[in-house]
Amino acid sequence: MSAIPKETIEVIAQTIGITNLSSDVSLAVAPDLEYRIREIIQSIKCMRHSMRTFLIAEDVDSALALRNLEPIYGFASNDNLRFKRAPGYNGLFYIDDRDVDIKDLIEEPLPKAPLDTSITSHWLAIEGVQPAIPENAPTEATPEIRKTEYKEDGLPVDVKLPVKHIITTELQLYYEKIIELILNKPGSVPFRRALVTLATDSGLHPLVPYFTRFVADEVARNLHNLNNLFASMRLVRSLLQNPHIHIELYLHQLMPPIITCIVAKRLGNRLSDNHWELRDFSANLVALICKRFGHMYHNLQPRVTRTFLHTFLDPTKALPQHYGAIKGIAALGSRLVRLLIIPNLEPYLHLLVPEMQLEKQKNEIKRQEAWQVYGALLAKICMKRSKESAVCSPLQLAQH
Repeated sequence: MSAIPKETIEVIAQTIGITNLSSDVSLAVAPDLEYRIREIIQSIKCMRHSMRTFLIAEDVDSALALRNLEPIYGFASNDNLRFKRAPGYNGLFYIDDRDVDIKDLIEEPLPKAPLDTSITSHWLAIEGVQPAIPENAPTEATPEIRKTEYKEDGLPVDVKLPVKHIITTELQLYYEKIIELILNKPGSVPFRRALVTLATDSGLHPLVPYFTRFVADEVARNLHNLNNLFASMRLVRSLLQNPHIHIELYLHQLMPPIITCIVAKRLGNRLSDNHWELRDFSANLVALICKRFGHMYHNLQPRVTRTFLHTFLDPTKALPQHYGAIKGIAALGSRLVRLLIIPNLEPYLHLLVPEMQLEKQKNEIKRQEAWQVYGALLAKICMKRSKESAVCSPLQLAQH
């Protein structure tokens, strides 16, 4: 059984000149017509893919095109269609077409042919700078940002600086709010929620050059503010976790501040500041970067490892710097621990052990720093010792 009555088939047949269509033929054609109409109704998918909630004539044309059928001519979404009930047929409607004078139709100018849909691509910004191409809106440099240079013959040459990177007002407000939370409320609940958005939002790539510049400046200026340093590193971790951001374009700006938070001589302003945790956190960030982008930049991990090794083998460096270098090498993998730390362990312990002894090191702070370095070595080298010995002495550590 079909939901389309046979009378509808008869009316459609009459419109194309068939007047003697039998009832049996109408009943046989009705199910096939219903099947075709159901196929066309699939145009609602075209509507949904267009992010609309109402159906237009172009959606029906798109559905016909998907089935290699000719589109309907003469109908547009702005047509004011007038339906009338067909006399003698219950529930059947037709479009009331107005009479058109053939003379007016002939003298009317032809409409412009519609343009085919096409897609073009261009660079909106390259590393935070908007290129001066025809697709981008031209931005003339103001007199304040123009430079005047002189050639050897003394003639002035007007040089335009690169076009300023422009972001939307919403992104500017978002950036300012994130910076405010880092500077004023680094441990608050809103800051933790902001870190979640930084790790998941897909529209933050225009802000990446601003965040990287902020992290570099913040680490360079505020090595004494441990809370802000930790918040900056957590910001970097959230950006690294965001799959929609091409953070690899800005690694050359991010790596120096991260390594600074690992091997800096002094982090924090108070003796009670737990800068050890910041060094551990930053070392894990470096390991994450090397793991994700080491196949793209083959000299990334060797350069980082070389920096840590030089710090570890330099006896003039402070003990917190040695601690950061050990943690950095250990975060890169146990293979580097076997290759770089263990062969140099015995001579290093000859320098470290006197700093741990009360009779040789009277400074309590340096003695605590030495024990922190010893703990870092102990955690990575004595992990496979038997359960009978809970700790390793410095002599056992050197022999191991």
